[in-house]
Amino acid sequence: MSSDFETYELDFGTLTADITNKIGRIPKLAGEEKTQLVLNVDKQLEEVRELLEQMDLEVREIPIQSRGMYSSRLKSYKQEMEKLEKDFKRSRIAYSDEVRNELLGDDASSSESQRAHLLDNTERLERSSRRLEAGYQIAVETEQVGQEILTNLHSDREKIQRSRDRSFRLCTGVDYITQDTFYEIYIYSGLKNYLDT
Repeated sequence: MSSDFETYELDFGTLTADITNKIGRIPKLAGEEKTQLVLNVDKQLEEVRELLEQMDLEVREIPIQSRGMYSSRLKSYKQEMEKLEKDFKRSRIAYSDEVRNELLGDDASSSESQRAHLLDNTERLERSSRRLEAGYQIAVETEQVGQEILTNLHSDREKIQRSRDRSFRLCTGVDYITQDTFYEIYIYSGLKNYLDT
């Protein structure tokens, strides 16, 4: 079984070397030639994925005593595959200097003016960002002050309500006392008049 794994390893090494070579050539190409090479590499990457699946199946069938060594080798191959896929993705969107100059033109003065314009726009953007941050900070501080004012107003309202309730109770109590006192005075004066006669 390990001989099958080693055969897969040889195939893996051959395929990945070829893919690496082609990935390095992709940015230098354009048009149909680039498209064909991208399709070819994509097909080869699929073959590598299938090889890795076969290797994984082989590792599962290897006795446990020997499995650790093959598992670590398989893990490193999977990491290499991930790196190849990332490189392939980057190479598909990358262009070499010649292709870039061909697409954008080779006018150096135009490039310098574009660079100056880009730097100017970047500076404006940074200034605007700083202003926005300052405005946001002011808004946060204003919100905090507003919250404190609302808390103070709520507290003052509760104090006023309590004072009003106390005043009402006091006035009600005074009315009762006043009524009782007048009634007692009335009775006393009526009784005194009665006794005097």
